[in-house]
Amino acid sequence: MKLGLSNSQNLNTKASISLENAYETCRKETAQWAKTFYLGTLLLPPIKRRAIWAIYVWCRRTDELMDSPEAMKRSVNELSDRLDHWEERTKAIFSGQVIDELDAVMADTLQNFPQSIQPYLDMIEGQRMDLNKTRYSTFEELELYCYRVAGTVGLMTQDVMGIDPAYTTAPWSQAPDPSEAAIALGIANQLTNILRDVGEDRGRGRIYIPQEDLERFDYSESQLLDGVVNTQWKALMAFQLKRAREWFDKSEEGVRWLSADARWPVWTSLRLYRGILNVIERNEYDVFNNRAYVNKWIKLVELPLSFLISQAR
Repeated sequence: MKLGLSNSQNLNTKASISLENAYETCRKETAQWAKTFYLGTLLLPPIKRRAIWAIYVWCRRTDELMDSPEAMKRSVNELSDRLDHWEERTKAIFSGQVIDELDAVMADTLQNFPQSIQPYLDMIEGQRMDLNKTRYSTFEELELYCYRVAGTVGLMTQDVMGIDPAYTTAPWSQAPDPSEAAIALGIANQLTNILRDVGEDRGRGRIYIPQEDLERFDYSESQLLDGVVNTQWKALMAFQLKRAREWFDKSEEGVRWLSADARWPVWTSLRLYRGILNVIERNEYDVFNNRAYVNKWIKLVELPLSFLISQAR
């Protein structure tokens, strides 16, 4: 299939873009950078998995504006300008303008699964928080950041996943707002990322664990920067893991109301990502010297378990 580029869209090129090749690029990038997430997407119907790959790549490109090695060499003003440019380009995609392959797959995704631009703008705003903010005083501040950089992903993908028709007839006491559950899953995933990447983030001068929690557990910022694993650190991390698991719990009720063809992959991704927290525990909370990841054999075991869970509410 070819996507033609027309003058009416104010495009810089007359060439046509192969959607098949563009989606394949997105698939490869998702497989390379998000192995656990990618495994879950393979369980989706083709049209849905392609849309999720496109959205993932857009999100990754957004994140790379701030966190790539190349971005680290840029000044704050340069990074701010890049985010402004990316925001304008995103608005252009939503208005139907296509320049390159990523624009093409996003435009195709929006055509197949219409959605609001607001979560995309919110995610860009989350990247702007990283321009000058390297510490978070309270969890409320961190929650806003997590919503912007990850909770938004739940909103971007919920219309792709779809809602079970039974949701519309279920008693409201049994059917939570699917948007709230989608946001909760994104926040849970981001909190997991933060706990897994404490060691890497300190190298960037960033500490995402709230300052109020460091104080509460009598663990200093200098100890964190030095990678000290002591009794206080373990207690602090146990508290952080408990909080992350609570956000996963909040998301579960919403997963139960997804369309039938989406429940299995989402349950699989949820359970595998939550499994990273278990690995952090097994590593005795040493995230400075050990990167937590889920072993392949656990992934194989989780696939049938997640399928069984997806068949019941």
